[in-house]
Order: sequence, then C-alpha cells, then structure tokens
Amino acid sequence: MTDARQSLADRAAGFFLSNPLVAGLLVLGAVGGGLLVAPFDWDLGGLPRSPVPADALPDIGENQQIVFTEWPGRSPQDVEDQVTYPLTTALLGTPGVATVRSLSFFGFSSIHVVFRDDIEFYWSRSRLLAKLASLRSGTLPEGLQPVLGPDATALGQVFWYTLEGRDEYGRPAGGWDPQELRDIQDWQVRYALASVEGVAEVASVGGFQSEFQVDVDPDAMRHFAVSLDDVISAAAAANMDVGARTLEANGVEYVVRGRGLLEGTRDLERTVVAVRDGVPVHIENVAHVATGPALRRGVLDKGGA
Repeated sequence: MTDARQSLADRAAGFFLSNPLVAGLLVLGAVGGGLLVAPFDWDLGGLPRSPVPADALPDIGENQQIVFTEWPGRSPQDVEDQVTYPLTTALLGTPGVATVRSLSFFGFSSIHVVFRDDIEFYWSRSRLLAKLASLRSGTLPEGLQPVLGPDATALGQVFWYTLEGRDEYGRPAGGWDPQELRDIQDWQVRYALASVEGVAEVASVGGFQSEFQVDVDPDAMRHFAVSLDDVISAAAAANMDVGARTLEANGVEYVVRGRGLLEGTRDLERTVVAVRDGVPVHIENVAHVATGPALRRGVLDKGGA
C-alpha cells in the first residue's frame, strides 16, 4: 500500500524502477542531446550539431573601456587636476555608463569607464570616441590627445614571451644586449604578432628602447647665441618629409618632394639650428648626437635574470 506521505523524489524513483524502458530512453535522449551541443569539434556522422560556446577562462570582468592620456614630465597632482578630473566629469554623461574610476600617475592618466552589462562592447567604444571628439576647447591642456585602450577585455592578456639570444642547440648565448632585443621586438616580432587574427595589441616590456639623444653644450650654445628651444625646434622640424606640386619639363611631369626624415645620427647632426653672419650653425656645433637607450623607471626579470 502506497504511503500518502511519500515524497516526490521517492515516487519518481519508484516510477523509473517500475518502468526501466522509459528510464533508458530518457537517459539515451539526454546523452544524445548532450553530444549535439557539446563544445567540442566532434564528427557525429553528419548529424546536425550546435556546439555551446565555451571559454576555458570565462570573462567575469566588468564591461569597461580605458581612456589613456600621456602628459610627459608632469607630476601626479598636475595630471589629476588638469587631465584626470576634467575627463572624468566629461565622460560621466556618456550613455550607458555605470561608473567611472580614474588613476593619475607620473606622466599619464588612466580612466576606466565601466558600462552596464547590457551595453554592447563596440557600441560603448563608439560612444566614448564620439564623446572625446566633442570635448569643449580648453577642457585639456593644449597638445594632449586621449586615446582608447585596445579592444580587449580585462582577461585578454593570454600570452607572455621573451626574446633571448640562443645558439643552434637552444642554449643561452651572448652577443645580444637588451637594446638590440628590444629593437627586434618593436620592429619585427610585434608587427608579425599584431597581424594574427584575434590579437588586439602587442605590448612591449623590458629592454632598452632606442632613441636619438642630443647632449647640448652650454658654452657652445652661448657662443653661437642659440637657445635650447632653438635646438628642440630645429630637430623636430627637420624630421619630416614634405611634398610640393609638380614640375613639368619637356612634356614630362615630375613630382617635387623634400626628403627630411632622419635615418641616422649624421642627419640630425647636420640639421641647421640658426644662421650667424651668413654661416649656418648645425646641431653638431652646439651638441653631441648619439643613439642610446631611453630612460626607464622599472625593470623586468625572468628567473632572476
């Protein structure tokens, strides 16, 4: 006799025990349905499959975009007062924004704009770009241009690698200094990886970044009546190619072009800073030009090296 107080689970278990055929069909149906939607590349002999999208590392980060602004040489307080705060208040009115968090560092500002979860990722980027383009004149100091971070989520950093000098047997080998390795990373490896589908950005860390370094001589500058601003302006103005119109000669049209892109230290040394008594004063007359590593404020190590 059936107990009236028997639970639902007991009754279901009794039903399946009494009807093994029904239980077997339900199990087969569940297994078959699982095979059709399993997140694996299985060949089931032509059966229609609809794999469920799955991620080994599910993205549980916030729906956010990063606005980055560089202001070299400025203190965190200056960056906070003149860059971070005006940008933060301006971005608060962006549609779909849940909250805005900001960080001010030495020489740059980082603003994290968090959108609601129902806001589409690339729609939020387009709204931020439109907002940044419509900033009122005077919101930021002259010459500053905020930029958006890469179109990747907070969990997008999936691969780290190092460039190391090794011989044909894979053993560590000398002959490569950190500046050479950084040049290879910046001008060869980075571009190759950036062309891979799904890669949003390749960030270079470590090594020494190459740059032209102009070490001015105060005595020589005083002798030629040249200021530091004159040297800076001359170096910046000389490092560019310019185009002009065309010149027609004998029925042939020639394109007039001025080539001034710096390719080495000699090009920078021969840049004219000023003219004194009809004689040009070059950068090499008032400064020493060389290539060297840029100033860095940190170091990256691997295995203590």
